[in-house]
Amino acid sequence: MVDPTKPDRNGGVWRAVALVTALGTNLAVCAVGGYYLGSFLDRIWFGNGLGIGLGVLVGLVVGILGIIALIKSVMGGNDG
Repeated sequence: MVDPTKPDRNGGVWRAVALVTALGTNLAVCAVGGYYLGSFLDRIWFGNGLGIGLGVLVGLVVGILGIIALIKSVMGGNDG
């Protein structure tokens, strides 16, 4: 019989695996999206690779902010 006072250890492991997967996927998707956005902007404005560099940097910043928001939601933090 399952004791309701004990935490579910198996669910915690799968929750951690899901969190790590979501963190990596979030950062990768944002960086690749920044690359494609920068590539598009590079064709329009710059033409020398500056758009790609800026796009990747913006994608990484957006990815890091998304990771912070995801960790806050998982940890239960709701401040700031």
